[in-house]
Amino acid sequence: MSNIQDKVVIITGASSGIGEATAKELASKGAKLVLAARCEARLQKLQEAIQNNGGQAVYKVTDVSSHEQMEELADYALKEFGKIDVMVNNAGVMPLSPVHEKKIKEWDLMVDVNIKGVLYGIAAVLPTMRERREGHIINVSSIAGHLVFPASSVYSGTKFAVRAITEGLRREECINNIRTTIVSPGSIDTELTAAISNSELKTAINEVMKIAIEPSNIARAIAFAIEQPADVAINEMIIRPTIQEL
Repeated sequence: MSNIQDKVVIITGASSGIGEATAKELASKGAKLVLAARCEARLQKLQEAIQNNGGQAVYKVTDVSSHEQMEELADYALKEFGKIDVMVNNAGVMPLSPVHEKKIKEWDLMVDVNIKGVLYGIAAVLPTMRERREGHIINVSSIAGHLVFPASSVYSGTKFAVRAITEGLRREECINNIRTTIVSPGSIDTELTAAISNSELKTAINEVMKIAIEPSNIARAIAFAIEQPADVAINEMIIRPTIQEL
């Protein structure tokens, strides 16, 4: 039996891409899922697909940039399943642009979703995990959290922040038997590039993304981290297409 069987897992950004693939992967291994995203129609469709395959899933429409909504999400998970074993902070946005373009609203969005969303997710589940003295927090960063390239200054800044937050959390909570994992994908076939408003840059990034691998590859890596025995923590993973140089 998989070590994932009957674990209660919250996944943000579950309506597409890595979040959706992770939900399906974990459901196939017996997890009880709490799906969160802003698009109810997609969440409902994913829930139905999981249930039709014999899995267990509920959903709650959630904006990760709202501390109140993230607290409500954790409360909902506890109400539905009685515990929270794993939080997958996956929601993220990537509206790349050069700094000189001063796309302040896009900067604010990245900070709100990519940094605050992760912090709010951690804050929502940490009290119950500390009380039980067990749990697992998985934060999805990016290869851009390890390097910076033109037009990625702010995005990379948010993903470097996620790495720092995750490592700090690890040091603080390892004594409480709470595991942390940070997953840094390279080029993955998701909808992230849709948020890029600079048409020339978007075209260039989409050209690079032709080498992208499927989100299911990241989902399997997340499942691998969760499946380890409680005394083993997979703290960090970088996953790229084999041919990706960046």
